[in-house]
Amino acid sequence: MRRCLLPLLVLAACADPVDKAAKARIFSPEDPPQAVSSAKEKLPPTEVADNPKIARRVLGMGAAEATERLGPHRYSATLDLEWTANGKNVRLNETRLLEAGQGGVSGDFHALQENSRDQGLEVLRVKGQVFARSRYGKFRLRSRDRGMAERIREETFGAIPDFDQLFRGRIKLTAQGTGSLEGRVTWKYVVSLADASPDAPSRLPPPQLAKNGGDETTLRRLAFQELRQPRTLQGEVQVDADTSVVVRARLDGRLVVQRPDVGPAELRLTLDSKVSDIGKSPALVAPKDALPDQDKPQGIAAALERFGIQKAVRDGGTGPDEPSDDAE
Repeated sequence: MRRCLLPLLVLAACADPVDKAAKARIFSPEDPPQAVSSAKEKLPPTEVADNPKIARRVLGMGAAEATERLGPHRYSATLDLEWTANGKNVRLNETRLLEAGQGGVSGDFHALQENSRDQGLEVLRVKGQVFARSRYGKFRLRSRDRGMAERIREETFGAIPDFDQLFRGRIKLTAQGTGSLEGRVTWKYVVSLADASPDAPSRLPPPQLAKNGGDETTLRRLAFQELRQPRTLQGEVQVDADTSVVVRARLDGRLVVQRPDVGPAELRLTLDSKVSDIGKSPALVAPKDALPDQDKPQGIAAALERFGIQKAVRDGGTGPDEPSDDAE
């Protein structure tokens, strides 16, 4: 009797639809990266000015999707920021460079960010290996920083999405016919400031501050995030006719922040970006003098040792003698 029941139980288990669905899910091919799927979506550049959804997709396109659409290319951008408040003026110039090689989203690339205050970051991915360094440092292999290279690539390419976010998505594009850039047909658009739209209700809880209130730096940042109001915006954008990627952009905008307790502040921001060398793969090679990967770089301890200050050796000391077994 038991010999008859065993095959029936096995057949019943194999016929379980839940089990079949689980096996199909486990052994199914892995889904491609989101950027690959997004790059297959048609975004007619002729509809950018009339279709807000397409305009948002084109202006918000990231580095991974742009690389899938364009192939190898070179992206460069210059941003100038001028902050005026309380009679003081602060300026900052920032340059960004991204060189993308063959292989699409998984290919090699070189990303560089620098500013006028001697700050900078450089990331290089070659044959799956990632190297990174600060502006004046040495390259170091970064085997365990998963996702770091991809994040820096997106930040480097994301000047236009950053600009659009600062101006609350109010970039308005007006078609101005066709043009050309490095022999490629482009659609040209004039940039202006769109009318403000009602704020969408937020599902996020309000920010939590300390019992005595936030520190001044935090309060300034929150005020800028919540109170900034775009005042002017102008410029020009060129969208590649074949790939719907923004290949040229010149933007100039001004926004203000009104705080009753400290007075008004103003930010002027300009952007000049360009995509060039489309289809030309850069010669990217791993740095020869790169430092090896390590759990924790020496940092301050190594700097002190270079000046002859050695790390002190801790002495555990000696504790009190243990009582003798013969002691009464």
